[in-house]
Amino acid sequence: MGKLTLTTFVTLDGVMQAPGGTEEDRSGGFEYGGWLVPFADEGMLEFVKDVYGRTEAFLLGRRTYEIFAGYWPHHDDPADPIARNLNRLPKYVASTTLEEPAWGPVTVLDGEHLQSEIVRVKDALEGELQVHGSGQLAQWLLARDLVDELNLLVFPVFLGAGRKLFSTGGLPTAFEVTDSRTTSVGTAIHTYRPKGRAAFGTFT
Repeated sequence: MGKLTLTTFVTLDGVMQAPGGTEEDRSGGFEYGGWLVPFADEGMLEFVKDVYGRTEAFLLGRRTYEIFAGYWPHHDDPADPIARNLNRLPKYVASTTLEEPAWGPVTVLDGEHLQSEIVRVKDALEGELQVHGSGQLAQWLLARDLVDELNLLVFPVFLGAGRKLFSTGGLPTAFEVTDSRTTSVGTAIHTYRPKGRAAFGTFT
C-alpha cells in the first residue's frame, strides 16, 4: 500500500499561488508570481529532488497539470529526478473540465467517486502518490483526511494577497513533525504526519 504525500511552497502568510514565475498564474489579479525564485537555494533544490526521487505516481489538479505540461516536456533531462519522473511516471489529474490531455502517461479522474478512485490508485502503489501545488485539490484532500504526509516549505516573504493553502472551514487536525530543516536563505522545510483531530485546553 502506498501513501499520499503533499508538497507545497508557501509564503509566511500562507500564499501558495504562482511561486515559480511571473506569468504562471495571474488568476484573481495576482501580481506577485515568481515570489519563490529569489529564495531557490541549494538546500531547497536538494530537498525537492529527494522528494521527486521517491515518487511512483503523481496526482495533480488541472491548473497545475497544465502549468507543468507547458514546461517540463521541453526541459527533459533523464539525469534530473524532477524532469525524469514528471515526464515518465503515471500522472492522475482530478478534473471535470480537462479534455484530451496530451502530456502522458495520464489518466483523468473526473467521476463522482473521486475519493474512492484516489484511494484505489494509492493502494495499488508501493511508493508515494505525490501531489505538488494543486491548491484546490490539496484543500479537498486535507478536508477528507486523505493526506498521509505533508512537506511544507515556508519561504521568508510576505505578500498580502493570493490563494492560500489552508482555507477557512478545514478540519482541525493535529500533526507531528517527522523532519525539519532550514536552508541557507532561511526557508523552513518541515515534514508533518497527521495524528488525528486537534486537541484544545486552557492554561490555569
